[in-house]
Amino acid sequence: MATDQPQKLFKAQTLKGFRDYMPELMAPRQAMIRLIEATFERHGFQPLQTPALEYLETLAGKYGEEGDKLLYRFQDHGERHVALRYDLTVPLARVVAEHRNEIQLPFRRYQVAPVWRADKPQRGRFREFFQCDADIVGVNSAIADAETLITGLSVLQTLGIDGAVLHLNHRDVLFGLIAAAGVTEKAQQIACIRAIDKLDKIPAAAVQTEIETAGIDAETAERVVGQFLHGAMTIESVADRLSAASVDTAGLDRLREVLALVRAAGLSERIRFDPTIARGLDYYTGIIYETRLTDPRVKGIGAVMSGGRYDGLIGLFTKEAIPAVGISLGLDRLLAAMQELELVSKDSHAVQVYVTVFSEAQAVTAIQLAGLLRQAGLRAELDLAGGKLGKQLERASKRGARLAVMVGPDEATAGTAVLKDLRDGAQQTVSQADLASTAGALLAV
Repeated sequence: MATDQPQKLFKAQTLKGFRDYMPELMAPRQAMIRLIEATFERHGFQPLQTPALEYLETLAGKYGEEGDKLLYRFQDHGERHVALRYDLTVPLARVVAEHRNEIQLPFRRYQVAPVWRADKPQRGRFREFFQCDADIVGVNSAIADAETLITGLSVLQTLGIDGAVLHLNHRDVLFGLIAAAGVTEKAQQIACIRAIDKLDKIPAAAVQTEIETAGIDAETAERVVGQFLHGAMTIESVADRLSAASVDTAGLDRLREVLALVRAAGLSERIRFDPTIARGLDYYTGIIYETRLTDPRVKGIGAVMSGGRYDGLIGLFTKEAIPAVGISLGLDRLLAAMQELELVSKDSHAVQVYVTVFSEAQAVTAIQLAGLLRQAGLRAELDLAGGKLGKQLERASKRGARLAVMVGPDEATAGTAVLKDLRDGAQQTVSQADLASTAGALLAV
């Protein structure tokens, strides 16, 4: 004889480093995305979307040893080796190579999409997060570099973020300073760059120890770290140091050009030369940068926008040498910072007008009025649970509605509606034809 077995309950939990976005946070996040995309488009960038999954060989070997370790990789049901995209830059390089005959250079593209990294979760750092990228492909010039930086800074301005500074450097400056310290072998120089990239995260002594693991003696490793601990360094002071060591200063010349162009756009206070910026990914070749928030309340949250020039990356997929430069804004980290800075609008998801349903007899009228309000561009919600009017108005308040619409038998007969302001309780009777315009005028105040 069958007996009823208790149903197994599964533990409701998210994976570590992943998160749910509830409506009160998802709504302002969506609003941010719309503003970011609109800003990219104002600067001439076109939308592009790439798959979440790529062949493993497309992604592997492009980020450096540490980056490759963070790839989410597996074998699919077709026994293909695949990986979730680590960023949006390498997929772009694959797209340009694969669709070269369809793409007119220069090509400006933007993409807003999630990426995945098996990284250690911490404040402002998640294993699944959205990146907002804008790239210029096909031009190696200071003006292309400057245009990407201007676009990125414009995004931050559009989002209302005043306290942000873009720290700019050049890979050749990094290589030059490391060479001036006595490290001339390319693989060891790259190992030094990966270590220097952590100077703002771990003590200088730990950075030196990491450099030594690349086979560099302690004295030389100390000199390498010392090159980046000179306090406020200017382009001129670094140029003197490189010239004294007979190291080429072409990278500094490019930085001077880019800085002049960005400052000509009226963004002098938003950008500065910073030779400690390293960017640990292997594919960078020219300018590199990180954007940090200056408010002490978000100290330690990390860079919210970064990027650089990667002239050799597309060439890994095609024989044609195609230069490229781009920016990448970390949406989730920036949103976390904006929350702490109280810059996230608390009513961006709120219902503007709540339409009550007096009774089943007035349901058709209520639906029609909700439709008119929505056609006028207002966020209107129709009550679904019914019941006493007081309970419906209580639900309206909990949803954050500013106005409530009520239509009883008398109003239905007269073709009118009662419009109530839930802030102060004031109400007025208006014709149903004028309901949307009247509600819009009240919301505009």
